[in-house]
Amino acid sequence: MTELQQVVVVGASLAGLRAAETLRRLGYAGRLVVVGDETHLPYDRPPLSKEVLRGDHTAADVMLSGADELDVEWRLGSPAVALDPTRRVVSLGTGEQLPYDGLVLATGSGARTLPLFDPEAPHVHAVRTLPDALRLKEVLRPGTRLLIVGCGFVGIETASSARSLGVEVTVVGLDEPVAPAGRLASAQATRLLVDAGVDLRVGQTVETVEPAGSGYRVTLTDGSVVGADHVVVAVGSVPNVGWLAGSGLDVQNGVECDAALRVVGIEGVVAAGDIVRWPNAAYGGMPMRVEHWSNAVEQGVAAAASLLAGADAVPFGSVPSFWSDHFGIRLQSVGLPRLATRFEVVEGDPEDGVFCAEAYADDILVGGVAYGMPRPLVRIRMSLVRAGVALAPAGR
Repeated sequence: MTELQQVVVVGASLAGLRAAETLRRLGYAGRLVVVGDETHLPYDRPPLSKEVLRGDHTAADVMLSGADELDVEWRLGSPAVALDPTRRVVSLGTGEQLPYDGLVLATGSGARTLPLFDPEAPHVHAVRTLPDALRLKEVLRPGTRLLIVGCGFVGIETASSARSLGVEVTVVGLDEPVAPAGRLASAQATRLLVDAGVDLRVGQTVETVEPAGSGYRVTLTDGSVVGADHVVVAVGSVPNVGWLAGSGLDVQNGVECDAALRVVGIEGVVAAGDIVRWPNAAYGGMPMRVEHWSNAVEQGVAAAASLLAGADAVPFGSVPSFWSDHFGIRLQSVGLPRLATRFEVVEGDPEDGVFCAEAYADDILVGGVAYGMPRPLVRIRMSLVRAGVALAPAGR
């Protein structure tokens, strides 16, 4: 084990928490400091657009267990603002300078904004943090007109939660709903949205925005007009790497790491979660950045192990997986169905809305997707794990 006296984890996130837990579990007994820009201990984000918005979960319900019992020093509400790798110091917004022997970067990602919508405006929302979700929950009332810009997982989950509360929902997006899961999943998500009474506008985006009473008059690119009391911007996320400007690190589309999650170009630093861009050993070294819950858990553990192992660290390989609950049914995906040129249904029927399908890039199995059928998807995942480096399609 590398001799470390002080380890700093930047990011009081799921990945950061798992890294801190793993450091202690593997025997690190030195000083351990966890830095977070929010005032909360680490919490679970998937329920924000579902149970929290519907009122089924309180803030206490989404707190991750074990964080308050972990032997660490918490610096909450103290965002990291700079990294000096030469002096081996992390600067906080409070002015504190934290020296480190080992460093874990786990600052996650933040909601992408749109220039037409002021993110600080009282009627404009994101669903990225616990305060975001609690603020939006307060305005989801029967008859409220909600415009959701974005057809991704957060947008569709928010639409589902809002409709269950009697909110009038319009969803606008350039892409088909849940497009990364492939055309079969998109078709089913579209049916669910329409059947639930959502006004779905695919292939459109926002052209102009004008104040109208306490809300907005929004004109789309096809010239149609949508009235909204509140707007949710759900157009994806961006890695939280702005604080690393000037550090000398490559932070184009996340932090560049090697196969063992060690940050390239700097000693004694690893990274985990949404900010990591690394050559995935499970896909023949294909560079990727993954923003799913399971990846944050796995990379938090692996990054901590790599930090302690030093030169003996082993490559980290992962088959991405995610789930999305909306309109009473669960969508699940493994691998990279976005690479698929064709799908083969192995159980169920897409026309019935319950199915499992394998995703192929030409003749190579690259993923799988299921609506309401988790068991056959497990078999696909095992096939992907066994395939190993064969998962990397030539030229992709």
